[in-house]
Parts: sequence; C-alpha cells; structure tokens
Amino acid sequence: MQWFDKLERKLGRFAIPNLMTYIIGLNAIVFVMTYLYQSSLYFLMLDPALVLQGEVWRLITFIFIPPTFSPLWAAFVLYFYYMIGTALEHEWGTFRFNLFYLLGMVGTILSAFISSSLVSSTYINLSLFLAFARIYPDYELLLFFILPVKIKYLAWLDWFIFIFTILVYPLPYKFAAIASLINYFIFFGKDIVTNAKTNKEVHHNRKKFKAQIPKDFTIHKCTICGITEKDDPDMEFRYCSTCEGDYEYCMNHLKNHEHIKK
Repeated sequence: MQWFDKLERKLGRFAIPNLMTYIIGLNAIVFVMTYLYQSSLYFLMLDPALVLQGEVWRLITFIFIPPTFSPLWAAFVLYFYYMIGTALEHEWGTFRFNLFYLLGMVGTILSAFISSSLVSSTYINLSLFLAFARIYPDYELLLFFILPVKIKYLAWLDWFIFIFTILVYPLPYKFAAIASLINYFIFFGKDIVTNAKTNKEVHHNRKKFKAQIPKDFTIHKCTICGITEKDDPDMEFRYCSTCEGDYEYCMNHLKNHEHIKK
C-alpha cells in the first residue's frame, strides 16, 4: 500500500528491530517474577482506571504478561509466538511488523477504555497467528508433537474463537476481540476484497462458459468406431504417433487400425 510506504519513509527510523525477541524475553522475565513475587503481576495489567490515575506504564506492560503460567505450555506458546513474529518481520520488514503489532495494541487499549475493564494481550497474539496463517497457509505444525497439521486449518479454529467471543462472551471480550482484528483487516482487507471479487468473476465466467457448451459436446472421440467418453466413461483415448495428423483412438483401436498418411 502506498500509505504504508509513505509512513515508513517518515517513521521507519523509529522501528525496533527484532521486536518479538524483546517481547518474548520480557514475557519470560515476568513469568519468573510472578513465581517469585505473585503481586508483581498486578502492577503490569492494563487497568484503565489506574492508567487515568497516572500509572501510564500499564499501556505497555500488559503485553509482557505471559499467556499462561504452566511452565511447559508457556515455553511452547512463547516459542511459537517468537517464531511467528520473526517470520512476519522477515516477510514485511521491521517497520511494517512494528506497525501491525502497534495497531493491535492500540485497538486493545481502546477496547479496555471503552469497556472500562481489564484486557490482556491474548487477542493481539491471535491476530499475529491469523496474519502468519494467511501468508504461510501450508506451513505445517506437529499437533501434540505427532500429527502434522497445516496452519491454515488451525486458523479456522482461530476465527471460530473470535466469532464465538464476539457472539457469546461479555461486552469487554467482544470489544477486545473486534479491536484486535483492526490490524489484520488494515493489512489484508484490500486483498480479501480483491480475492472475493476475483473468485466471484471466475465463478460467473465458468458458469457462463458451461452454459455455452453444447449438450452433445465431447472431448474424446475414436476415429474408427466413434465412441466417446460419454458412451464409456471408463474408456481411455490416445493419439497415434504414426498417423499423420491429430487422430485419436480408443484403446480397442489404438493398435488395431490402418495408419493414416497424408
């Protein structure tokens, strides 16, 4: 997008290289701190009321709270999001990845203030996953370290979580889910609309083409007996390399016919 390029020329020097490395590293530090000082977690949460009282660091520190506090699961999840983040930065460049993450943060912060409730970075991470799945749909993960699954199928589950949250969960969760998708649609919205139009046109053209094909149209026809694929769907047809010209024969006459010479 042109406005991305203009923005990068003006603000690109402020982008933080390897952003996901710092975020995941601080998540790991907070994980350890929480085990040593459980009350420390409270000072990092995004609480709109306390932000308005001057605790502005909460606008940033909430992204450093680990998504889980199960040691094994936390190690897996943090590594997974580190992999996703570095892959997206490699694909987009430092500035665009920073912008994607920042837009997710801004959306989450706005949802917290609109709903006047605590909000985590969970949906920001889910939007990262959706972005990765759109760019690398055929990337395979080992589910339970055994079963290979393409990431595009897991993305459908991710979308289900978003939709279920928006339809069923309380209002604060609805706002957080919707807001965290703003970055995704800013980055991919144009492509989504373009692909939808293209698919619609392809479907229309295919339908129009099929309507113009005569009902008695056949692809294959034996030069000798005249049999077609409609007469015998299991029959195979081949062109004779000895005949001079494009003469097609069924398998019954491929080797049992008089070669045509011009």
